[in-house]
Amino acid sequence: MTRIYKILPRAEWTAAVAAGRFEGSAVDHQDGYIHFSTAAQAGETARRYFANLTDLVVLEVEGDDLGVDLKWEPSRGGDLFPHLYGPLAVGAVRAVHEAQLGADGVPRMPTS
Repeated sequence: MTRIYKILPRAEWTAAVAAGRFEGSAVDHQDGYIHFSTAAQAGETARRYFANLTDLVVLEVEGDDLGVDLKWEPSRGGDLFPHLYGPLAVGAVRAVHEAQLGADGVPRMPTS
């Protein structure tokens, strides 16, 4: 089992819950897939792309539940990152965590 994480504004998650699926953030639409990070990658993703942003949530998803639409592809530093080529069903989300900012302005990732 491989837990993967998606950081996004709460408003986008609220809209996804209403629709029953998450179609992706603006950067996901631009790149053609939904960006995820592993637990080891999520902190750096938060620092690079979400520093000083408020009202964020972190979705926790079991990567194995996403089937063949989840691809592991090289990205930052050559690390393999999970990319979802298709919508994320709301029911596939195992947990939704608050992403509170630390003293450095970086959202804190869940410890589960």
